[in-house]
Amino acid sequence: MGTDKGLIDSLRLELRRGTLVLSVLSRTDEPKYGYALVQSLLDMGVPIDPNTLYPLLRRLESQGLLISEWETDGPKPRKYYRRTPFGTEIYRELRNEWNQMAGAMELLMKEES
Repeated sequence: MGTDKGLIDSLRLELRRGTLVLSVLSRTDEPKYGYALVQSLLDMGVPIDPNTLYPLLRRLESQGLLISEWETDGPKPRKYYRRTPFGTEIYRELRNEWNQMAGAMELLMKEES
């Protein structure tokens, strides 16, 4: 029986969608503008499309997890994002939850071997 590429792509997207908030929060302890954030995530093995990133940044900002500031001193204006103290608190909770789930998944997958 062959693998249904459409199904795999859909399930992969669903799996990744749940990790993007944690990924973005992990990289915004220091101010970063959008392109630098895309590159930082890519360097860590988490590719993200800018069309996915910018709406996510706006949503996280509206939830009070990020704050943005315009930098206009350079050759072109850039909007920098960083975690708020509340965002850091939420990030730590999500990171702990991730570590617990990852450990449980590791055990589940070891059992099948």
